[in-house]
Amino acid sequence: MSVEENKAVVGRWFTEFWGKDFNPAVIDELAAPDINFHYSLHEPMAGRDEVRAFATRFREAFPDLNFWGTADLIAEGDYVVGQWEGGGTHTGDVEFTDLPIGSVPAASGKTMRFTGTTILKVVDGLIVEEIGLDDGVKVLQQLGIIPTE
Repeated sequence: MSVEENKAVVGRWFTEFWGKDFNPAVIDELAAPDINFHYSLHEPMAGRDEVRAFATRFREAFPDLNFWGTADLIAEGDYVVGQWEGGGTHTGDVEFTDLPIGSVPAASGKTMRFTGTTILKVVDGLIVEEIGLDDGVKVLQQLGIIPTE
């Protein structure tokens, strides 16, 4: 596939997986069955089922979750890089435990807003790898898990 086609795949993924109007079907449509998915704030995941479970828990905890691009996508070969910003408010009736340390009790009302960069590898129209570096310290501070000073 061309870099423009790869960018279109990633653009759709960012909109439908990470955007405010989550479309769970996009996981089966655009993620490879054995996708490697890793962000600094979460344990590494492998496969569509783990990614789907993660997205479901994240959105149950943060119903207004929304991420959006802050710069044009950059692509070379199979790789596409995107910068983003986003967050949400923890109003869900579930404890949020998908963090490297600590957890947030159900419906804490705490808001997180942070930025990051993601590198995605697209092969034959499917995302085989998504690796992201996010501002995890800021999130842990906003959620009250680590001190701000």
